[in-house]
Amino acid sequence: MNEILQRASTIAQHHPQLQIAPALPCQTFVSERHDYPSPVYQSAWLAARSLGFIAKDAECIASAWDAQSLRNQSFDPAAWPCHPADFGLTPTHHSSSFPPCPEKLGLYAVVPDAQWVDRLVQLGVPTVQLRFKSDDLHAVQTQIQSAVKAASNSSSLLFINDHWQQAIDAGAYGVHLGQEDLQEASLNRLRTSGLRLGISSHGYSEMLVAHAWQPSYVALGAVFPTTLKRMETAPQGLGRLEHYVRLMHATPTVAIGGIDLASLPAVMKTGVGSAAVVRAITGAQDVAAAVASLKTCIAQASIEPRHFL
Repeated sequence: MNEILQRASTIAQHHPQLQIAPALPCQTFVSERHDYPSPVYQSAWLAARSLGFIAKDAECIASAWDAQSLRNQSFDPAAWPCHPADFGLTPTHHSSSFPPCPEKLGLYAVVPDAQWVDRLVQLGVPTVQLRFKSDDLHAVQTQIQSAVKAASNSSSLLFINDHWQQAIDAGAYGVHLGQEDLQEASLNRLRTSGLRLGISSHGYSEMLVAHAWQPSYVALGAVFPTTLKRMETAPQGLGRLEHYVRLMHATPTVAIGGIDLASLPAVMKTGVGSAAVVRAITGAQDVAAAVASLKTCIAQASIEPRHFL
């Protein structure tokens, strides 16, 4: 056990950028489980828990580290796993994939109603998501139809949050679903409709779930604290975001959660394809100026070399 704990501590010391809370000693987590496939798995699991990863994400990391060590025939505590095959990710099959969307979706604005959609379409925002929350199904239908009409004959791509059937009926470009919505939505019907699909994820385990549906894009976060939605996981931070982007490099990615103009350059330097913003636009005193600044920042990032944290 001493050797395993030492190996786990060495892993954690090599990857401080992945720590999102005060680190706890690896010894703290020894009693959480007792069934480990291998010493490498156990060391990686303890290290991940020490760095603050939730248990189900620690399992993904440990399995991938075990696979990486077998593939390379050696264990390297500095080599955080990022090869898709080590996480069990297989190449997508076009016959079962959702229709593709642009690899880089540009500025991605999440707004509360169709009036905002219309406003941002007129300002040339590349991607807009309608996140209208109401129990009034008629109001939902009206909002979605109005949003689709606003985005038609424009260069803006419109995603509808949650309301997948109404989005199909109205002819939206795509739908965005959270992990909790995947069990309720008919994804096969959504796929055959031809709409694009974006899926939220909040760590390794949820990324693997999202990837299994072969969506048009995967949202990664929450990067920073956000009040838009109650999160069960802590903010992931830039260090984790970069590793998520590396793992999901074959799928378009969108960073989500608490992003504003000040943090946007660092977010884009992780290599993520796009960044979603909410209050950076809806809370701006000068919306047009805010949109212009955000678009400029993302455009600048697209021509700069990638920076790895």
